[in-house]
Order: sequence, then C-alpha cells, then structure tokens
Amino acid sequence: MHRPLLPIFLASKLAVPAKVLTVPSLLLRGSLTGSLHVKSSILQRRFVSNSVHLSEGKIVSPPSFSRSTVLLCSLASAAVTLCLGYGYNSYLSQADPKIFGSPIKYAEPAVMLQAVQDIANELGDESITYDEDEILRHCYSEWSTSNSENRPIAVVYPKDTDDVVKIAKICSKYKVPMIPFGAGSSVEGHISTPCSGLSIDFVKMDKIVQFHPDDMDIVVQPAVNWVNLNEQIKDSGLFLPLDPSPTAHIGGMVSTNCSGTNAMRYGTMKDWVINLTVVLADGTVIKTRRRPRKTSAGYNLNSLFVGAEGTLGLITEITLKLAVVPEATSVAVVTFPSVVDAATAASKIIRTGIPLAAMEIMDEVQMQVINKNGGTGGRLWEERPTLFFKFSGTEQAIKDQIQRIQTIAKQWKGGKFQFAQTEADKVVLWSARKEALWAMLAQRLPGTEIWSTDCAVPLSRLAEIIDISKEESGKLGLFSSVLGHVGDGNFHQAVMYNPKDPAETAAVNKCVHDMLDRALEMEGTSSGEHGIGLGKKVSDEN
Repeated sequence: MHRPLLPIFLASKLAVPAKVLTVPSLLLRGSLTGSLHVKSSILQRRFVSNSVHLSEGKIVSPPSFSRSTVLLCSLASAAVTLCLGYGYNSYLSQADPKIFGSPIKYAEPAVMLQAVQDIANELGDESITYDEDEILRHCYSEWSTSNSENRPIAVVYPKDTDDVVKIAKICSKYKVPMIPFGAGSSVEGHISTPCSGLSIDFVKMDKIVQFHPDDMDIVVQPAVNWVNLNEQIKDSGLFLPLDPSPTAHIGGMVSTNCSGTNAMRYGTMKDWVINLTVVLADGTVIKTRRRPRKTSAGYNLNSLFVGAEGTLGLITEITLKLAVVPEATSVAVVTFPSVVDAATAASKIIRTGIPLAAMEIMDEVQMQVINKNGGTGGRLWEERPTLFFKFSGTEQAIKDQIQRIQTIAKQWKGGKFQFAQTEADKVVLWSARKEALWAMLAQRLPGTEIWSTDCAVPLSRLAEIIDISKEESGKLGLFSSVLGHVGDGNFHQAVMYNPKDPAETAAVNKCVHDMLDRALEMEGTSSGEHGIGLGKKVSDEN
C-alpha cells in the first residue's frame, strides 16, 4: 500500500483489540476496513498515476480527485474516528481491572533504597543526600497548602543529561517515582511526593550552554534563574520578557507554562520555547524540534511538555527565544470605587487596542495589607481597588498611551491617576504590585496559612468571577485578597485560614474549589499560570 494511505488503513485494523469489541463494533470495523481498503486502492492508483506522469516528464495535467471521491474519503475518515473512539471506550469498560482501574504499584521503601544505591554507584555518593532537612525542603513548601505527608526516600543532584538518563533508567527498572525539583517556588504542591520516590534536584544544571545573539535565542539548562539570565545577557540588548516569581528557574517555568505580569504583551512560556531536550521515564532522550523560530515539519512536541509539570519527562535543556529590550518604559496607577468598576475599565481599555506591556489589578483588601505592612516604596497607598499599568516602546508612544489610558479611566469612574516621570517613580509606583504576595505572607497570624491560587476566564467574565468570589469568601468569614493579570483574564485569590480549625479548613476548601468550578463553568480554566500540582488535581479531573 502507498505510504500516505498506510496509517489510515492500519488505524482501522490495529487500534483496538478485537476481543473487547462488541458485535456491532466488529461489524462496523469490518465494514470500514473493507471500504477503506477499496478507497485506498483507488487513491493509490491516483498517486501512482501522478508519479508516472512526473517521472515520464509529460506535460499533462495530473488527474484530480472527483468530488464524490473526496466526500467519500472524508466520511470514511470521520467514521474511523467514531469507530476508534467507540472501540477505545469499550476497551476501557470491558478490559481486565488488573490493567485498567487499579492504582499503579510503586516499589517498596527497601527496593527504593536499592535503586538509590545503584544511582550512587553510577553517579557517585556525593550526588545523593539522605539528610532529613534537605528531604523536607524538597517535599514541603510554606508557600503551598498542598503538601503531602509522604517524603522522598532521598534527593539526587544530576550534573548533565547523561546523569538524568542513568537516574531514569534505574528508577524505571525499580518502579521508583521521580519528582523533578527546581527552585521550589510552586504554590500548588508540585514538589510534593505523595508516593515517596526520588526527588531530582537540578540545581547543578544551571549553565548557559549557548548564546546566539544574532539569532535572538539562547540554550540553557533547567536550573538557570530567569533574573540572572537577563542580567548576564543585558549588554546584548536582549531579554527573556516573562515576569514570574524572581526565584523561578527556567525548567519550572517551562513545566508550568508560567507567565507573570508581562503576559499581556509577551504571552506565556510556551510562546518563548523553541525546543527542549527531554529524558523520558525509561531514559530515552528526545529533542522536540530543531532551532529555527518556525517549523511545520511534524508534530508540535513542545506543546506536550510545556505545562506538563514533569509528568511526561525530565527537561534537561531548553532553547528560548529572546526579545529586544524596549527603548523606554513607564508605569501608572489609578484607583476605582469597586473591583467591578476596575475590571470593567480594564476590559474597555483592552478593547481599544492600546499596546500595554502589563495591566494588573489589586483589590482594596490587598491595598490594606500593603499599608499594614508599612507600605512600599516609602509611601502608603489609597485603600481602594487599583489598576497598575506598564508601558513600553518609544518615549512618544508611551506618552500617547498614558494620555489615552487616563482618559478612559476617567470615563469609567477612575480616581487619582499617577504616572512615573522618573526612573525612581517607576520603582515606587510598581512596588505595591511587586510586593503584594510578600505583604500577605507577612500578615499571617500565628498558626495560619495562606492558600494562594489562580484561575483564568474569558475577558468578558473576569469582573463577574472576581465579584462573586469576593462575595463568597466574605460570607464564609474568610480573610482574602484579590490580585490579577486583568490583561489576560487571569486572577489570584489569597485566603488566610487556620489549618487546625476544621470549620475554617472546610470554608477555605469550599471557597477555593467553588472559584475553580465557577471558572470552568464560565469556559475558563482552573489555572492560568500556577499549574495543577496536587492543589488543583480534583478540579482538573472534574
């Protein structure tokens, strides 16, 4: 059979084991197989005929497909999809429960220790630690409320891709879970080890491998910190324009498809990844694509691994696009009577098409928290819902943008409008947004925790979900604040609670999961940038 037709033909024959198909499914598959075989023969003759015309060099128009042939092939393809879906569901429902529906069986602790010893034999004893403090640091985070009780059996520190391959092969052999660890700055329990296993800390893989300033790209290892990266390449006039937590490493940024305040202009991590080197669970090494900025040669493998949170493979090398540092930047802030007013104004601003670098929102509670913590930038703030803007471009373009924003804000109940006129002003005006999370953490009462989570919805629903979520947290008696990237429909809610108080714990669980469910009902997502981790696993499954 001609190669272009072979996958279609084989799909109908081999995709689903025949023994688990119902009789109607068998008849349907048999009918489709016969039909596809006939049509494949017809199409094969067409392809061969075209090839002959070309090989003989005749100036003859190649025969074209008739409308009926195209239609029949389209229907056949659709039927194949239906058959495969039906058969796969049948397979899952009728297959042996020992294979489907039973939990994965991981190695016992003694076997895990044997695996770790084998790794130490390969990499050296200095690459492994059993230190209790280090083990705790690699599975528990004060920034997260989604910590599991189980701990990793040990922590391993690979130095390069070859080390990771050896680790993966041994862990695969012994069925030991592998948990990649970067900066540990996740707030959704990504570093937790619910099944114990081995924590793989990439801290020693922190090198810039290659820098191509003329191509505006750079190859790095996963433990490179994005702030340090930008500092090292600043003389080139290039930078990585994302703006997550300043502690974040590139590997974790890829694994969660992070973004930050600059997402409105520069998008998310997926938009800046050119290719990845990935070690799969069995130790196989793959590279997702080559180095050009664009390609249409095959599957988009980057999209599988970016945002996969380490569940599909261990990322050991990343090639990133870089952007040109803008000629000028500025910052502005404006207050509003309510969060709904602020979010509505933000929506109107977006619709004007003004090319903002960032647009952030903080509610009145978050502004109060900032002031209770002593303010920022040497000043106190109005305790009202506030929009923060970043501008970038030429000096004249920024002046025009600021003037337009000021006009629109005034039309939508905007209060005092302040914009930076000096470099020092920029730092001061952005300081409240930059310090928001730290201020909330500093206000924790003894014995309390902060549950910080996020979701994203279509822009037109942002004001609604913020308003409903704030109202519910108030009714539940919870102290919470809202901040978010209103430029792309993503917002965060931070809720303070006492984990030892059953009533408060139940209330915060309801508050958070209602917010996530609400986002899904609005055609949104349970995470705009935090990722799923353990914290959002239930909502994501739903």
